[in-house]
Amino acid sequence: MEPVTITGIVASILTATASIPQLIKILRNKEAKDISLLMVTVLILGLATWIVYGILKEDVIIIVANAIPCVVNILIGVMKLHYK
Repeated sequence: MEPVTITGIVASILTATASIPQLIKILRNKEAKDISLLMVTVLILGLATWIVYGILKEDVIIIVANAIPCVVNILIGVMKLHYK
């Protein structure tokens, strides 16, 4: 495997898992008052756009790397609305 591919995979893993601790904190504390719904919405739209880009380029790494955080951030948005 080439170094550039390894770098892309590592970056994808880090990016894909970055929001998971926030989701866990929301679920544990049953509180999301400090979460910006606007920020989560813009992030979801950006991630969805990356997914479309990945589909158009037929690049599985781009698709997966953005699909995971997209789902996690959708859950964060839902929890923000739920614990309002």
